[in-house]
Amino acid sequence: MRAIAVPTLYWHERRSLTLNFPDKWDVQVYHMNGYDAPRLTDSQIRARLGEAIHSRPLRQLASKKTEVTVIFDDMTRPTQCVRLVPHILNELQSGGISEDRIRFVVALGAHGANNRTDFVKKLGEETVQKFPVYNHNPFGNLTDVGTTKRGTPLQINSEVMACDLKIGIGCIVPHSMAGFTGGGKIILPGVSSMEAICYNHCDIGGECFERISSSGWRGVEGNIIRNDIEEAARLAGLDFKVDVVVNELGEISGLFAGDFVEEWKKGVEIGKRVYSTSCPSNVDVVVANAYLKENQAATAMNIAAETVAEGGAVVLIANAPEGQYTHYAYGKFGKKLGGKLWARPPSYPKKMTTIVYSHYKEKDPLLEIADPEHLIWTRTWTETVEAIKASVDKDKPKVAVFPTACVQVPASAFS
Repeated sequence: MRAIAVPTLYWHERRSLTLNFPDKWDVQVYHMNGYDAPRLTDSQIRARLGEAIHSRPLRQLASKKTEVTVIFDDMTRPTQCVRLVPHILNELQSGGISEDRIRFVVALGAHGANNRTDFVKKLGEETVQKFPVYNHNPFGNLTDVGTTKRGTPLQINSEVMACDLKIGIGCIVPHSMAGFTGGGKIILPGVSSMEAICYNHCDIGGECFERISSSGWRGVEGNIIRNDIEEAARLAGLDFKVDVVVNELGEISGLFAGDFVEEWKKGVEIGKRVYSTSCPSNVDVVVANAYLKENQAATAMNIAAETVAEGGAVVLIANAPEGQYTHYAYGKFGKKLGGKLWARPPSYPKKMTTIVYSHYKEKDPLLEIADPEHLIWTRTWTETVEAIKASVDKDKPKVAVFPTACVQVPASAFS
């Protein structure tokens, strides 16, 4: 047997998962280009935070401000905010902001609420004990800030709008609608109303009820969803954004701070190189590890669906003890009930077998991966290998392993 290790349980104990393949199988591992990019040190983080892009330094922005909100992304993103928050707080202190004037708001968008355990994982125990941390509510406690040129009725979290200094923390990874995460997404959908989110995603972006695997990362330039997001963030008054790029283990390998549009553009330039992956085509079996976004495992299906052959098999590794995330727009709330933009499970263009390998099986995931009636669930790797053999009738199948498929993008997408 040939043993290959992939990372797993990102928001938990973070360990390796060993996959044993039969010797006869032709197994190749396809890493993203920046898989081994070095982790930034604390001094490097501090320096890059001070190198504000198209913006005054944060400590200068803080001068003469009265109330501060730090908006951070949720557990569906790999951002290690705990490494960033101390440096941001130091900048605020240098700008004359006392601790009692700072609060944190998690940018849930249409996702389910976080709890104290989640906040500690994201921000650290000390931050949770010293500062108030709030969930965003897309159904209430909202302030109307106008309408975008494309017609999005923009209502923003009232706690955010009550502050005269708004700081965002996020990450830049490929995204199937907005090209890449990061930038103004911390506002829309991050702390916007359900009405604004659905208008941006559906009425403008066309991501309505036909949940078909998309490739928005091919459309960074001129992306209408992204353009609307940026206008919304300007209307809401987002003052300063910190975005990171990560390596294969989710470690911070790049940091960009300043104006949320300009820093995002710089980050995307790096992100295209980091997440780009040299991919094969028409392979018999694809093993797509959803590490970094295990609770939104369907995101790993994009690169898998492009790589697998017609009639092949995809093994999706979805090790999320918390299960698939609640999503009030696209999520499932009954056998035939779902969020405002739900209609049916995601579908893929190739007739492939989808095997979900997870220690935490769900009969019908709250955020769907594919038609639950056609998913094969396995709880051990031995079961998984047997399921592959049953679906792919070849003695020596070609197998492609993507260690962190949810953020990997075929190199051809950026050429």
